[in-house]
Amino acid sequence: MPVAETERELTFEVVFEPEEDGGYHVYAPALKGCHSYGATRAEAKRHIAEAIQLWLHSAHELGLPIPERETVEVTIP
Repeated sequence: MPVAETERELTFEVVFEPEEDGGYHVYAPALKGCHSYGATRAEAKRHIAEAIQLWLHSAHELGLPIPERETVEVTIP
């Protein structure tokens, strides 16, 4: 199925944090408040993808900009 002209693919970094009781808290640092959870990493990844889509949809509906993202490389000793 072709992508509509108004659709575009975006990539967001996500962070997985193991929970003490099992499962994973996962969030997208670039999108304030965009968090989710999954019992497995795969489930958490599916859930955060859905959360990101909902976050972007809400931002679009409210006329909010999508935060700019850039990769910064650092060297550690």
